[in-house]
Amino acid sequence: MLYAEFPSSLRSGRLLVLHGHLFDRSSRLLIEHIDVLRDAVRDTQRCLPFHVDAMVVLPDHMHAVWSLPDGDCDFPLRWRLIKVGVSKSLPNREWRTKTRQARGERGIWQRRYWEHLIRDERDYAHHIDYCWYNPVKHGLVANVEDWPFSSFHRDNPKPNDFRAFEQALAKHARPGGYGERRP
Repeated sequence: MLYAEFPSSLRSGRLLVLHGHLFDRSSRLLIEHIDVLRDAVRDTQRCLPFHVDAMVVLPDHMHAVWSLPDGDCDFPLRWRLIKVGVSKSLPNREWRTKTRQARGERGIWQRRYWEHLIRDERDYAHHIDYCWYNPVKHGLVANVEDWPFSSFHRDNPKPNDFRAFEQALAKHARPGGYGERRP
């Protein structure tokens, strides 16, 4: 669905970008347990509806663009339910800090996450493209269509049409330009 197709009430601040990271940035947990993550997202959508406009799952983090229903802005609860759903479905084998142990917390996810409210069509398109291009940016694949854990495949039945975008983005890419830590 294109940004312009959303009702103006959604375009005025109900679209957001979410970036969630694992506590262990060297982990491959998200792609090794992709079905657990997918189930957690679907279960959360059943309880608290939202639309996934774009999403990419990398080994240690994920990016998503969500549309929330009109009048609903509770993305923190949705994100928490997804994290809890994943955490409860996996065996408790990860290393945990003493603080996390004392609080009874798992050591899977970073406590904090980054979110951004979409400002306009250009911002929307930029963040969709950012989601899709992220595996290339991190050197996981050479082409967007080669990464299997991306909504790119759902939204682009003709992946070769995306080649021009990839080339243009790579030409203008700024290392660390999105505030991410370099490995």
